[in-house]
Amino acid sequence: MEYIIREAAEKDMVQVWGLIKELAIFENEGNAVEVTAEDLVKHGFGDIKHFHCFVAETKEGIMGIALIFHRFSTWKGPIIHLEDLIVSEKARGYGLGSALLHKVVEYGHKLGVKRINWEVLDWNEPAIAFYESKGAKVLRDWDVVQLDEKGIRNFLEKSRT
Repeated sequence: MEYIIREAAEKDMVQVWGLIKELAIFENEGNAVEVTAEDLVKHGFGDIKHFHCFVAETKEGIMGIALIFHRFSTWKGPIIHLEDLIVSEKARGYGLGSALLHKVVEYGHKLGVKRINWEVLDWNEPAIAFYESKGAKVLRDWDVVQLDEKGIRNFLEKSRT
């Protein structure tokens, strides 16, 4: 399968959204996607760019993405977070994931970041094996902590009392 890795453009966001939805379904969270293609355009290409995205494009269209954003570590300094590395199921096994991850690492190196980090579901053994084969450390002693919108509201309400 021939492909190119390039920076995403606004026109790609409908296909990027499709891959996000495909990942959500794979992770048994198909109804959890709230973001729209329009949101991706607004937040990725507006006045304030909340993320940076690379795509793997084939003659069939966008078959993979790597979506990243900047963070700051109090211990390390500037880092980037890989929010999602997605390759469509029909395009797996052709090197798109490796090429996208390489592009992210290359981008982070150019920026001089001290670390690139991301999460992987503990049951996704193929992804874990892939990341470890690339030299990534999978830290199994950390838990992800989140407050969703409802949690944020509840937190603030409880803080007032």
